[in-house]
Amino acid sequence: MRPTRRTVLTATAAASAAALGPAGPAEAAAQGGRPPATAQHPSRELRALLKELDPARIEATVRRLVSFGTRHTLSVQDDPERGIGAARDWLLAELRSRAAVSGGRMTAELQSYVQEPASRIPVATKITNVVATLRGSVTPERVYVVSGHYDSRVTDVMNATSDAPGADDDASGVAVVLELARVMAKRRPASTIVFAAVAGEEQGLYGSTYLAQQLKAAGTDVQGMFTNDIVGSSTADDGTKDPYTIRLFAEGVPTSETPEQAAIRRSVGGENDSVTRQLARFVRDVADNDATGMHVRVIYRRDRYLRGGDHIPFLERAYPAARFTEPAEDFAHQHQDVRVEDGKQYGDLPQFCDFGFVARVARVNAAALWTLAQAPGTPKGVKIVTSALTNSTQLVWTRGTEPDLAGYEVVWRETTAPEWTHVIPAGDVTTFEADLSKDNVFFGVRAVNAQGLRSPVAFPAPQS
Repeated sequence: MRPTRRTVLTATAAASAAALGPAGPAEAAAQGGRPPATAQHPSRELRALLKELDPARIEATVRRLVSFGTRHTLSVQDDPERGIGAARDWLLAELRSRAAVSGGRMTAELQSYVQEPASRIPVATKITNVVATLRGSVTPERVYVVSGHYDSRVTDVMNATSDAPGADDDASGVAVVLELARVMAKRRPASTIVFAAVAGEEQGLYGSTYLAQQLKAAGTDVQGMFTNDIVGSSTADDGTKDPYTIRLFAEGVPTSETPEQAAIRRSVGGENDSVTRQLARFVRDVADNDATGMHVRVIYRRDRYLRGGDHIPFLERAYPAARFTEPAEDFAHQHQDVRVEDGKQYGDLPQFCDFGFVARVARVNAAALWTLAQAPGTPKGVKIVTSALTNSTQLVWTRGTEPDLAGYEVVWRETTAPEWTHVIPAGDVTTFEADLSKDNVFFGVRAVNAQGLRSPVAFPAPQS
């Protein structure tokens, strides 16, 4: 029987209350006193994983990367102690040591190409990403990527010889990636996770562009990508601290949008419903809670003013991708020559990092990645049927292939609401009709597995 408006609203309130239980402090803060209707509480398995993330190991990684003097993309590549080549070789050894305990599930390799002269690359230069892949045990074809960039710079972006410690930008992000790889290598994710330390970011996103190109050329189903770039400190330039917040930059109108897609968006809305915005909402759902101890502050833009990160090449190829960055930056400790000026220390040095904060950022990443890898994939082929004028809404989608798939939920919200506010259990079906007008609210669909884990929401396109 088709649910009525009254049935939908009553059932939704009851189902949401039963599923969610009490909210943690971070969840409540995120929603002005209540969690999102789509929030997922951390499982016992996830809580155990998060407890293994170690601030001391993260600090050791940052200090080791700083010890190479400079990691500038144009620096020496054949010195065993200094330069980007030494850092590259050390990172490969570290990821191989993590892969060694994976029972063959994880592999680590160098991904290299020669970049011909281009912007900020004056001569042909080998650019090398260090990549570890933890193959999924159930749906290995579904892939999630987490990255940080290991190159560094000083004030002059072309200065390849001066010390460029790059502790916060971005040894901190690479340390998150290595620590995630260490903890997850011992486990069996259902889907594949790629851990990448990329080069060439400061010169123009060269390494991440190559990584994204290779994945796209192989037809890889990347359903989520996160870059961790400048996640080392919670202290702003005025000395104020915000140690329990991490920003997540997530674009609205897709970078990859075609003219045809733009025409549909202008017609039905959805500027706040890109695949990346749905990914960001998912991160809030699973990582803004007492298990991570963090509040995820989603920023509704692709990146900061005058800046760009390694998620952008993925966005350009229509992959969902977002950027983690500390809550308030201190620009005296980014892109600066190491010096003391008027009694003030400049330079991106380890002494300005907060390693407990970086560990909490790693927990946010871990909660998102692990849940994504264990939950069903984002539903595909989700449409709103528009073949007839009606005040009800019919949704259709393609059933997923996961062996533990239990069914689907329909979510909706007012067009003026930033978060999903209602959840309707739909069952193991591929069509659902709600007695609510598609003209008045936004709808979405998410998958649920037998363990109760939910996928990110898929926003429907019209189907005539």
